[in-house]
Amino acid sequence: MKLDPVAVPRQAYLAQLLLALILPGMLLLLDSTRAFAVIETYEFEDDGQRQQYLELSETLRCPKCQNQNIADSNAPIAADMRKEVHRLIGEGKSNDDVVDFMVERFGEFVVYKPKLDASTYMLWFGPGVIAILGIIIVLTMSAKARKKKQQQDGPDPESTLSVAEQQKLNALLRDQDRD
Repeated sequence: MKLDPVAVPRQAYLAQLLLALILPGMLLLLDSTRAFAVIETYEFEDDGQRQQYLELSETLRCPKCQNQNIADSNAPIAADMRKEVHRLIGEGKSNDDVVDFMVERFGEFVVYKPKLDASTYMLWFGPGVIAILGIIIVLTMSAKARKKKQQQDGPDPESTLSVAEQQKLNALLRDQDRD
């Protein structure tokens, strides 16, 4: 393969031009990802408070993000909640106190397992009640359909025989099988 002496410098020029365009773009992209990676540093008095903070951050749900805890969420409200959890832990509040504060402020949505009370009965028992109602409805409809089919087909001959007639029929069938 022969290289065209005029084309090679053009290709080298294009390669340098692309490199000149791509390199700044890649640097901007790296810089923008650094801007999204928020690193929060909180100071704690001891490792117990740090452990309590980590546990609560993974226990509380972000009100904005679906199914993300506040430790994983990048939403501003999650950052505010983490800050509030840190403040409450610094004041010496227990896990229950922090959770109660967050529930009072944001509602039951912020906990993955809401407490069992009158306002959450439907949440806890609703799916089971709906499943039981569904089974009852299916069984009732099935029984009605079976009864309707029996009425259309007429009575079952075996079900209309008395016990004596059934015994006589069975004896006749046995005699027929012997022959």
